[in-house]
Amino acid sequence: MFWGLAIASSTLATAQMATAQTATAGLNSPASLIPVTSPALIPVDNAYTLGGGDTIRIDIFDVPEFSGANGQYAILADGSLNLPWIGKVSVQGLTLEQAAQALADQYTPYINDPLITVTLLASRPLRIGIIGQVNRPGVYTVSAATGGASQKQTVTLAIQSAGGITQIADVRNIQVRRPQPTGTEQIIPVNIWSFLQTGDLAQDVELRDGDTVVVPEAIAFDPAETSQLATSNLSPTTISVNVVGEVMRPGAIALPPNVSLNQALLAAGGFNSQRARRSRVTLIRLHPDGSVTNRSVAVDFTAGINEETNPPLHSSDIVMVGRSTLASTSDFLGTLLSPLNGVFSIFRVLDGLGLTGGSSTP
Repeated sequence: MFWGLAIASSTLATAQMATAQTATAGLNSPASLIPVTSPALIPVDNAYTLGGGDTIRIDIFDVPEFSGANGQYAILADGSLNLPWIGKVSVQGLTLEQAAQALADQYTPYINDPLITVTLLASRPLRIGIIGQVNRPGVYTVSAATGGASQKQTVTLAIQSAGGITQIADVRNIQVRRPQPTGTEQIIPVNIWSFLQTGDLAQDVELRDGDTVVVPEAIAFDPAETSQLATSNLSPTTISVNVVGEVMRPGAIALPPNVSLNQALLAAGGFNSQRARRSRVTLIRLHPDGSVTNRSVAVDFTAGINEETNPPLHSSDIVMVGRSTLASTSDFLGTLLSPLNGVFSIFRVLDGLGLTGGSSTP
């Protein structure tokens, strides 16, 4: 189905208006006044605003030389069009209806009672900002349409493009900040948790060029909610956690989001049975603001995920497994006695050469 918006600058004759109503209300019919040979049209919301990079088609009733294939234009970077007879016209920030009215006003001196339709053929790429608790915040340029089919860019798609949410993201209070032509900013609240729980697609707001998505940091955490978010496609596939010290396979490990401390220890091969202190480990956390915190965590492999004994890990966390008292003592004595071992080794060499003055067997 083709969507078009028509504006008449004044009342036409009765027969002419009837024809125009047929053209605008029933473009499904093959009896269109202007033959359509252009690419597939993109359904658009009435509130879509035009800008540089959009491709449109202008149809002027009863003026075929300026309509159809002859009326296809790409809007310039400054939001303007160069049109026959009227020259440069700005349509930046106008809806399709407003653009049609602006063109009708410009063509009135040249065409008697112009009836103009403006149709969107291809949307410009969208420039969208996303900040806050996502893994790769920044500005993204995304395609608004692919292959002639509508491809809405929504909040969830923007989050996925930015690497997914972090484990401290508040998905209940996301905001979309939308600049207005008046210079003000519209704030649109988004509750992605409601979307995940009830399938309320209205929460997955469609984005427009210039929008900024803000994902705030959560104040409180629900382990069940965190686990569910970790399994959604809003979270990254894996996070990197470093397990160092007295484990069987120390080093960086790629683990699923919301992995627990116990799972990370097991993924590293478990404790070194002869050297590890098994009662407690140290958890070092690197925060986005550059600060570092560390705390001692009592190990309990029977506990479920909880903040005290089996906390969920974040990307770039470091788990340090210390040495047992016996291993520490053994290492200390080894270090202390190592110089003496060198001396004894020299004496053994000299004794073997018969240079120590000791008795020898004839």
